[in-house]
Amino acid sequence: MGFLSPDRGIIWGTQVKPKRPTSYQVAELAGVSRTTVSFVLNNVDGINLPSSTRQRVLDAAKELGYVPDAAARKLASGRTQTIGLLLHGAFQLEIDAYIPQVLSSLFTVSQKHGFQVIVETVTGLRQTRAYRDLVRGKQIDGLVVFYPNEDDEELIDLIDEGFPAVLLGSVGHPNEHYVVQRSSIRPVMQHLIGLGHERIAHITFAPEELSTSSRRLASYRRYLQEANLEVSDELVRFGEYSAESGYYAMNSLLRDKVKFSALFAGNDTIALGAMAALHEAGLSIPEEVAVVGYDDIPNARFSTPPLTTVRTPPLEQGRLAGEMLIDLITGKSIPEPKIRLDTKLIIRNSCGGKRVPSS
Repeated sequence: MGFLSPDRGIIWGTQVKPKRPTSYQVAELAGVSRTTVSFVLNNVDGINLPSSTRQRVLDAAKELGYVPDAAARKLASGRTQTIGLLLHGAFQLEIDAYIPQVLSSLFTVSQKHGFQVIVETVTGLRQTRAYRDLVRGKQIDGLVVFYPNEDDEELIDLIDEGFPAVLLGSVGHPNEHYVVQRSSIRPVMQHLIGLGHERIAHITFAPEELSTSSRRLASYRRYLQEANLEVSDELVRFGEYSAESGYYAMNSLLRDKVKFSALFAGNDTIALGAMAALHEAGLSIPEEVAVVGYDDIPNARFSTPPLTTVRTPPLEQGRLAGEMLIDLITGKSIPEPKIRLDTKLIIRNSCGGKRVPSS
């Protein structure tokens, strides 16, 4: 388990902290009582204070770098002022370029509202215990889940119970709250098919049980069917988030002598690994194999050749997820519990602009 620090790093374990400013110093600088400081910084309901007084307290706290003690916040508000963030493994922070961008804006929103973020990484059977430890142990006020599993019974139970949770994905529950991306797989497939590609391979970015990955795979298959093209399992390989897994998945396609002229990769990280394998095999991109990714991570336009991809809004997704969760925690109404963000196909050089000659 780790805590997000003010510099947006992740602190694992225990570290020695410098002496912190006190509420007494904030009260003295703002010219108010310590009780007033507590009311303002803990967002205590039902207390009418002049806006000028609130602002003086906030300015003084910011100047001194004062953050209310967690125990004091919980006593005043009945909350821990802590949000849990669930990932499927710490390695995702290193190899999935999309997640740190979402995390950055989520942390900014949380900090703005006086919440800290606990990062919990889980795999397999550990996942159930992670929910129990965080939620049942009252360590957190709400939960954000990256790439939720559709068969995650513990998560579904939490949704049934009305525990504040926002998903970056969907498990198909009627009462779930989520912030997801509108699919741009149709324009990807239409673009590749329009260029004459009939054998289009796909490498998922994650195991099939993860909802976002499985939905992209299902859409890929559906659009092949709509175009009356063959849907074949031999064209599909399963990646595991990293560029390395994309590299090995592409080598598997090549080793098995699968015939294909284009690749739709589940995300850009997978695409970059697959492109490395194609280069290593002496195959030119896009002349022999066209490649399209997903996410438009910062390095996508610097690949060789620059990667055609789908631009997604990670910063907006993190911000909206954080705001929605805090509204749930504080009992505010949620006018739009299911948010879908627009995405856009960005055409660069990796897919080519010429039609594939018919064989």
